[in-house]
Amino acid sequence: MGDRERFTSMYDQCRQRVWAYVVSRAGRQVADEVVSETFAIAWRKFDQVPGNALPYLLGIARNVLRTTVREEARREGLAQELGSWVEGDVAEQVSERLGALRALARLTQDDRELLILVAWQGLSSREAARVVGCSVPAFKVRLHRARKRFQRELDPASPAMTRLDLKEEAS
Repeated sequence: MGDRERFTSMYDQCRQRVWAYVVSRAGRQVADEVVSETFAIAWRKFDQVPGNALPYLLGIARNVLRTTVREEARREGLAQELGSWVEGDVAEQVSERLGALRALARLTQDDRELLILVAWQGLSSREAARVVGCSVPAFKVRLHRARKRFQRELDPASPAMTRLDLKEEAS
């Protein structure tokens, strides 16, 4: 009897018991996949399969099942992590961002710089004034005017206004 016939005989004798073992540990949803992988491994290592194959196959199934459970846990963890990064509708966020970027692009370079220093870089008026090279009162006046121009460029109903920190600074 050749390897193919011996493997087929082993498969016919053990498949149902290996499947039952996996179902008892993980349920029917993953059983077929785990059993298929178990026998694929057994075929690749067929020269190592002992005469009483069932314990050997159950050991392989156990390892495959553990790997499957770990991979599923990693996928779920990643999905949860990505879900925590994205709040709300992604398409809406992209649309809001595009609207804000288009409005910024229509501003002068000086206005863009002021808004970016405060809204995106998180600098205070004092820090941003130092970057731009002007007094704090002059910076505040320039920033106020840049915000007004930005608001005019945005669609007044655009939620992007709430995404950027465009409120007057209370310092």
